[in-house]
Amino acid sequence: MPETQREAAQVPVLRILEERPDECAYRTLTRRQRLAGLALAGALAVALVWRPLPTLIVLNGLAIIFYVVHSAYKFSLVWLSLERPVLLDASEEELRAVDEASLPTYTLLIPLYREAAVLQGLVDGLSRLDYPPDKLDVMLLLEEDDEETIAAAREMALPPHIRAVIVPDSQPKTKPKACNYGLFTCDSDLLVIYDAEDRPEPDQLKRAAIAFSRAPDDVVCLQAKLNYYNQRQNLLTRWFTAEYSVWFDLFLPGLTASGAPVPLGGTSNHFRVEPLKELGGWDPFNVTEDCDLGVRLHKDGWRTAMLASTTWEEANGAFLSWFRQRSRWVKGYLQTWLVHMRHPLRIIRELGPGGWFSFQMTIGGSLVCFLINPIYWAMTVLWLLTHSAVIAALFPPAIYLLGSFCLFGANFVFVYMAVAGCMHRQYYDLVKHSLLTPVYWLMMSIGAYKAVAQIIVRPHYWEKTEHGIFDLRVTGSGGEGDVG
Repeated sequence: MPETQREAAQVPVLRILEERPDECAYRTLTRRQRLAGLALAGALAVALVWRPLPTLIVLNGLAIIFYVVHSAYKFSLVWLSLERPVLLDASEEELRAVDEASLPTYTLLIPLYREAAVLQGLVDGLSRLDYPPDKLDVMLLLEEDDEETIAAAREMALPPHIRAVIVPDSQPKTKPKACNYGLFTCDSDLLVIYDAEDRPEPDQLKRAAIAFSRAPDDVVCLQAKLNYYNQRQNLLTRWFTAEYSVWFDLFLPGLTASGAPVPLGGTSNHFRVEPLKELGGWDPFNVTEDCDLGVRLHKDGWRTAMLASTTWEEANGAFLSWFRQRSRWVKGYLQTWLVHMRHPLRIIRELGPGGWFSFQMTIGGSLVCFLINPIYWAMTVLWLLTHSAVIAALFPPAIYLLGSFCLFGANFVFVYMAVAGCMHRQYYDLVKHSLLTPVYWLMMSIGAYKAVAQIIVRPHYWEKTEHGIFDLRVTGSGGEGDVG
């Protein structure tokens, strides 16, 4: 089995830290941000001591106004994607007529760490891709200290276009560091990231190549849609599927249609290689490097479009594994927000007013919602049980009306979006489960509080997602029609 490795010093895996330190999460908070945070906390403490009730009323009003704006914005994006879908695609006739000799070369980066159990299934899935093997360079990115996965790869008879690439042991030991190693050692025209458990539709590479050939030069990234092959494993995977169906089928297409920054998914991002190298690749210190990269692409004047193709993944059906994954995602969103808000005025110029607003709602706003949701649910329950005069005092008439709208209108909007996602995917039997998504929101809020705590003590710690929990053999090929 061919193995390749270059000296770590020869590959600029930390290029963003060296060339763009202001856009790197190596330091979570700058000194100026820490001082600003302390000053804000001090001012708030003084206000609470001096005028506690008016201060709490103002904070309550601001939180509710934010929630109304955030809900309206997300609903408008979903509505836009339904009214004006913008997906790049290739027709069946184009796929059949394509001249394979003219197709661009393609590198597939597949970072693996402790994935020996799913390696055979991964290679089997890759063998179903409909793309000329002589145009493919599939890199299985194996960490140098992962002896078990390396041994499993050595025992396999890999096709010539699939090779194991040993990533030198260095810090940080993260997926984006491994991806940078693959990026800066490849010489293909196009590149895509897949995870160990991914099952992309067989013609996805051809669809992406055709889409790139027709897209404007400033479109350097195509995000394929993600969904799950174990949708109906249990209640958690049903909720997870509803969430992904909204995010990738409705919400992200709405962002691309509006020209806003796109927080990329962690897999099935197809890139033009040279612009990605110019950008410095991924931030190896950010635990949601995909989200961060989507923002940096937009800041540099590049565009992302959605590709009308689906990659099937394994939804976390085990609560503790899901919880670790979720807290990492939220921590990464917080990292991304803090990094790009180091220069508040500069980011407005770089993103434009509309892009800046979308960044606040999509990246920072999601975290705020996760954090404030339990507070308002607790106040609602406490009011129903006790009719507390303290809680009543926090809701003068105007704020009470807005709060009532949030309780009934905004919560309805988010439940409606979950239903719309299931309906759009024709997962009609999951609609009834999406009505219970407020329970799922509570779980996400718990993960968010863990993320905020962890970013203080372990900002770069990568909580690995467990793969192979669900037995793919029960689903046949892994497509949506095979799942019973």
